[in-house]
Amino acid sequence: MAVVILVIAIILMFLPNNFQTPVRQAVQSTALRPFIAAQEGLAARRGEGIDVSDLRAQRDSLSALVAAEGSLSDENRRLRALMGLRARAGSDFIPAEVLKLGTGGSESTFIIDHGKAEGVAVGSPIIADGGLIGVVSEVSEHSGQAIDWTHPDFRASAMTADGEAYGIVEPRRGRFREEDMLALTGAPFHSDIPTGTRVVSSGRGGLYPRGIPLGVVVGIEEADTGWRKSYLLRPMVRPEGVQHVLVGVHNSRPDLSELWHVNAVPDTVAAIDTMTATTSPAKPATKTTLKPATRPAPRPAAPATTPATTPTPNPPQR
Repeated sequence: MAVVILVIAIILMFLPNNFQTPVRQAVQSTALRPFIAAQEGLAARRGEGIDVSDLRAQRDSLSALVAAEGSLSDENRRLRALMGLRARAGSDFIPAEVLKLGTGGSESTFIIDHGKAEGVAVGSPIIADGGLIGVVSEVSEHSGQAIDWTHPDFRASAMTADGEAYGIVEPRRGRFREEDMLALTGAPFHSDIPTGTRVVSSGRGGLYPRGIPLGVVVGIEEADTGWRKSYLLRPMVRPEGVQHVLVGVHNSRPDLSELWHVNAVPDTVAAIDTMTATTSPAKPATKTTLKPATRPAPRPAAPATTPATTPTPNPPQR
């Protein structure tokens, strides 16, 4: 059979083009038709696969670009907030960069790129735009090691923002690290701290200055035997998302509450001052308009003319 096909192929090669064309078309439409159809199907599927791969690659590139822009936007926002806090803090705090250790058992520790040469000491508080992150535990010449508030050894003397209740803030480990919370322990039993109350450092003990935000009350954790209460707090700062911080190098101000005033408050005060400055020139204008109305000079002039006309006939009568 193969020999016959080979002989036919050789004969067709030597035929003129006029005879080859109808024979070729007949063979393609009969014997080779299934093979040609299969080839066309494979080519179409290959083209569709290439199109899907291109679309998937474009989608992945777009997703990566959106994610990168989102992270850059968040980092830009955090840096702007930290710059504002740095401006309000003055020389008491210096900016530093956080380096995660990334080893097992070191999730609650990190390294900063400043040390003794820059004024950092053991016990220096570390803050971010939201509030307290941790404290320096070891320090060398140009670097320091610190623990954040998730560390088992972290403790901070705390109080409610209104100063009605005092206690100790300590960490509470969750099922996952992102579920770690804080707890205000040792609060008096007669005190009823409502949900949403801000808890700040109290300044007692001399480690943390007064007024650094720690967390917000989300509910009561437990009540002891009639003497103490514990409240769960939602932390103001998550340490896993922090890359830049401020480290305390001076303790010139024992109260830092003004650093975390709501931004609307200074703006409102500035707006009031601006309004006062703009309306203050109008007050003299009001006084000047009232002065002519209160001047008595025009009014006595009229009565002076009337008595002058009335006494003139009196001398002739006399």
